[in-house]
Amino acid sequence: MSYIKKIKGNKAELPPKVKAIEVAFAFIGAFIAISIVAYLTDSYENIFIMGSFGATCVLLFGFSDSPFSQPRNIFFGHVISTFMGLFFLHLVGDYWWSLALALASAIAVMLLTRTVHPPAGSNPVIVFIMGSSWEFLFLPTALGAIIVILVGVFYNNLHKKRVYPNYWI
Repeated sequence: MSYIKKIKGNKAELPPKVKAIEVAFAFIGAFIAISIVAYLTDSYENIFIMGSFGATCVLLFGFSDSPFSQPRNIFFGHVISTFMGLFFLHLVGDYWWSLALALASAIAVMLLTRTVHPPAGSNPVIVFIMGSSWEFLFLPTALGAIIVILVGVFYNNLHKKRVYPNYWI
């Protein structure tokens, strides 16, 4: 197949429409999860939230069966990606190529450990933009991810057709 034909795509059909009740369920779950981490951020003057948690909620409440949505992927994906960002920022330096290496390394390690969580791919970028300290690995990354996961576990299992998670480890 030529490169140009590949770019044209497979002409696959769009995914099926989502029922309104499923949209409402995802809306409420995401609202609860982000409300909790945002409230904790406001109440304790500590950062419990980061931008990539919004995308985590898309997967966790909209696509809870996906391997990307499972607790091990959410937790380790965020922790690995943040660690890579911190490692390259603090041990290599704040350079454009260091950020690129941090992101590429995060992807590689997530693939190797089978903990891919696409929203976590933004964590090295967040780390570099904020100039984060090593504490960022724990707050907001690890603790925030745990809170979002726990909301996902309790909330998703309220749905009569969902069992979450599919696996833990």
